[in-house]
Amino acid sequence: MTEESKLRIKANVRVLETTDLHMHMTSYDYYGDRATEAYGFVRTAALIRQARAESRNVLLFDNGDLLQGNPMGDYAAGQAVGEGERIHPAYEAMNLLGYDAATLGNHEFNYGLEYLDRALAGAAFPYTNANLYRIGQDGTGRASYLPPYLLLEREIEDEEGGIHPFKIGVLGVVTPQIMSWDKANLEGKLIAEDMAESVRTFVPKLKEAGADLVILLAHCGYEDLPEAPMTENAVLHLSRIPGIDAILFGHAHKVFPSAAFEGKTGVDLGNGTINGIPAVEAGYAGDHLGVIDLELELTEAGWSVTDSRCEARPVYDSAKGMPLARSDEAAERVLREAHEGTLAYIRTPVGETTEPLDSFFALALDSASVQIVNDAQRRYVRRELADTPYAELPVLAAGAPFKTGGRYGPSYYTNIPAGPLAVKHIADLYNYPNTLCALLLSGAELKEWLEWSAGLFRTIDPAGGDGQRLIDPDFPSFNFDIIDGVTYTIDIGRPARYSASCELLRPDSERIGDLRYEGRPVQADEKFVVATNNYRAFSTPVANPDGRRVVLDSPDENRQILTDYIRESGVLSPKADKNWTIVGIPAGLKIELLSSPEARASEGPEGLSFVGMTDDGFARFEWDMSVQERL
Repeated sequence: MTEESKLRIKANVRVLETTDLHMHMTSYDYYGDRATEAYGFVRTAALIRQARAESRNVLLFDNGDLLQGNPMGDYAAGQAVGEGERIHPAYEAMNLLGYDAATLGNHEFNYGLEYLDRALAGAAFPYTNANLYRIGQDGTGRASYLPPYLLLEREIEDEEGGIHPFKIGVLGVVTPQIMSWDKANLEGKLIAEDMAESVRTFVPKLKEAGADLVILLAHCGYEDLPEAPMTENAVLHLSRIPGIDAILFGHAHKVFPSAAFEGKTGVDLGNGTINGIPAVEAGYAGDHLGVIDLELELTEAGWSVTDSRCEARPVYDSAKGMPLARSDEAAERVLREAHEGTLAYIRTPVGETTEPLDSFFALALDSASVQIVNDAQRRYVRRELADTPYAELPVLAAGAPFKTGGRYGPSYYTNIPAGPLAVKHIADLYNYPNTLCALLLSGAELKEWLEWSAGLFRTIDPAGGDGQRLIDPDFPSFNFDIIDGVTYTIDIGRPARYSASCELLRPDSERIGDLRYEGRPVQADEKFVVATNNYRAFSTPVANPDGRRVVLDSPDENRQILTDYIRESGVLSPKADKNWTIVGIPAGLKIELLSSPEARASEGPEGLSFVGMTDDGFARFEWDMSVQERL
């Protein structure tokens, strides 16, 4: 080809993303033990095949948080997977689709490095990570855990049918907080570096190696905050680094571009860019496929991006209640054995409950679905500390309602009927493979933890009229820790003291009131042991203020502790002890709550009335909180 014929050659490259699949490989809700049309990789696979058919040049990437997240992940972790053994079911399905590369998410480390290494051996595509390093056996030296970047050599077809050699540079990063969240699995084995600094280091190396296009796989979300070292959700800052042509991100389980990002710094929703860089975030559990179309032009200077279009294609229309993608038969076929094995696993009996357990209103009043977890944790810690210097201290327990709708949709609630309890119900009540930890805190520190937790609630204006929404959608419900063993009130007429990321927003504001232990006021200097999980103990400053408060770091999973508690109890009659309540609302003011449509048939709080449905399928309730039972 002559130099003249190279000028102004145009081509399109389509970049596809899956992210945060969390082992939702099939269209099946293993917690509810029922089929679903709203998510699942088998449906995303159909969208992938369709998107490939629409474009000449297609690249497909996964952005992590693949191997953990539902009972199929737990089932697979109990099987022999890896080189020389069976391939992990996630890769059996993904290998059919021809992925070009992938990166790791934070939950890849939940089952340990040895398991992760074995599982990755089944992927028919390469992995990359630029900010993780393996520590040498002698505790010194380090080497990249995975290739810090990839240079994929492909051919690209231009608009006229001409074929050109094309090099795609790919690098991935993961939020460095994994070193806290999975400390037990990673300490002394890996080091995590700052994501932005790592990307700044390796993008120039990709350019030097001849990359025509640089794609960043960023397993982190978007937060509109100033750049700081070791930031968790750093996409905004990563988008400012020169040399990146497209960003695929995730971790936060959101959809980009979407109205949720309206008005955010650097965001252009019309073009689907962040600081001018095409970007996409494809939701959660295979409910969306990320699609970036890049228009390229070849000149004497090489290939450059001249235009782009970004979208996240859903597999399901929530407003109409109809699927938008069929299930891919080939993917279903290779997943059948794992699906059947998972069904047998989740149906294993554990015990029985005489009362239903649901999380429909667990963000607004005390719930038996959290109470049962905290009761199990308190009993376990009392036993473990029986012959220690902490044996005589009061034992409390912190637990959060995990499944409360929000960005996961109106079907994402716990709803367990009275009757037999099985493994699926344990996973429903406690989603994550966390291990139990216990912290030694003062009364003053306990109150600060509760102040942070109370940031879940929006500030209600007494003169603002009916219809004010109670819950801040940007505050994850897994951060709403309910601490059992004490009683307290939450005044939502006052502004939140802390942000979801533990930033002290308003030092003079206090929502937590009437904090009592066994009926008497909690003193600032008295000591408590608080049962929680490793995630909270090692990643939340208000729970572990100086990082040295852990008095019990158990290898036992919280889910196993809950399972043992139920098995030993046989038949349970779980009821919330109503140890906390919301105050600060004038009599007669009706607050808006969103919940599952199934909540209409449940026993909700007094003063609650159903008023209609939202466009995305949630049931809308109005609640006169002044009629609720006080402590």
